[in-house]
Amino acid sequence: MHPRQFFVGAVLGALGLITVAEDAAADSKTLAKIADNGTLTLGYRESSVPFSYLDGNQKPVGLSIDLCRAVADHVKAELKRPDLRIAYVAVNASNRIPLIQNGTVDLECGSTTNTAERQKQVAFSVTTFVSQANWLTLASSGIAKADDLKGKPVVVTQGSLNRSVAERINREKALGLAFIQTKDQAESLLMLRIGRAVAWFEDDILQAGLVANAPDPKAFAILPDSHGDSTFYGLMLARDDTGFKQLVDGVLARVMASGEFERLYDRWFVQPIPPAGMSLNLPMSAALKERVAHPSDALAP
Repeated sequence: MHPRQFFVGAVLGALGLITVAEDAAADSKTLAKIADNGTLTLGYRESSVPFSYLDGNQKPVGLSIDLCRAVADHVKAELKRPDLRIAYVAVNASNRIPLIQNGTVDLECGSTTNTAERQKQVAFSVTTFVSQANWLTLASSGIAKADDLKGKPVVVTQGSLNRSVAERINREKALGLAFIQTKDQAESLLMLRIGRAVAWFEDDILQAGLVANAPDPKAFAILPDSHGDSTFYGLMLARDDTGFKQLVDGVLARVMASGEFERLYDRWFVQPIPPAGMSLNLPMSAALKERVAHPSDALAP
C-alpha cells in the first residue's frame, strides 16, 4: 500500500462528508464473515490509557473503543442487522497482528502505530492519533538526560515498535543499555516503579495515561533530550479488504467532519477519566488537528 493511499468513500456535499458505498458488504470478506456468523469482534487493550483499557468495572473503554463502536453501529445498519452481536477480545502487543490475520478479531481498537512494515501484514484506518516516544524515569532517580542511562537496565513493551527505536538510540549514543521486555504497558510502568529498570521507552501518550492514573503521578519525569519521530495510530484491520477499510475510513471521516471526534478527544484527553478521575490535560496537537481536517493514513506529516 502506498503510504499516502487511503480508501475513503466519495466526497459529497459542501461539507465534504465521506460516505460508504452501499455495496461494501459484497466487496468485503470481513463483512461477509460478520454477516454469516452474526458477530463483529473488536480487539481491545487492557492498559492502553486513554485509547483502550479496562475501567473500574473491568469493561473496555477509551477513545479507540468509542470509535470502534461507531463503526459497529454502521456495520449493523450496513448489514441490516440490528441484532448483530458485538464481541470483545483482549489483545496485546505480541498477538494483536496474528489475531487480525487469522480472523479472530475483525477490528483492533487499541493504540497501534501504522508502519510500512506492518502494512505488509495488516491494514490501518485513517489516523486517529499522532504520538511521539520518550524515556520515562523516576523523578528521584537523578537521571536528567539520556546519557545518564549508560550501562543501566531499561524497559520496553514486548511487540512495541519502540523497541527498535530504543535500540537505535542505544547504538547512536553508545549507551550500552540492558533491555527488559514486558507483556504490556502496565507491567513496564511497574518495572520502573519497583526499580527493576531505570527508564521506560514508550509513546508519550501511553505513558501519560498510566502516570495520570498512578497513585503518585509526580514521582515520574520525562527525559527531554531523546525521543522518536512522530508516529501515527490507526484502527487495525485485515489486509487486502478494501470494502471493510472503505467502511471504517468512511465512518471515521464522518465522525471527524461532524465535530464528534473533537468531543470524544476532549472526553478522553482533557476531562477526568476513569477509574481514578484523573485528567491527562493534553489538548489536541496541531498534527492531529490536521489529520482530523484531512483524514489520511499517510505515514508522514
